[in-house]
Amino acid sequence: MAATIYVLCFATSLGCAILLFRGYRRSKVRLLLWSGFCFTGFAFNNALLFVDRILLPTIDLFWLRSAPTVAGLALLLYGFIWEGQ
Repeated sequence: MAATIYVLCFATSLGCAILLFRGYRRSKVRLLLWSGFCFTGFAFNNALLFVDRILLPTIDLFWLRSAPTVAGLALLLYGFIWEGQ
């Protein structure tokens, strides 16, 4: 059951990223670009969560899992600051 939820979370994050990038391509609103990068990081996090918890349960990949999320949030924060000026 947990594997299904992890896969659905990955699919949702990836779907959001794709839609945000498509919206950016159409409207050229740069905040959509930064949000797309953020959700791409979330998707990588969810993929690594699946690997960590289901495929390799004996190995702790917490720090490796956290890196894409932190990078995505840092890009979104940078986008907020950059677009706010």
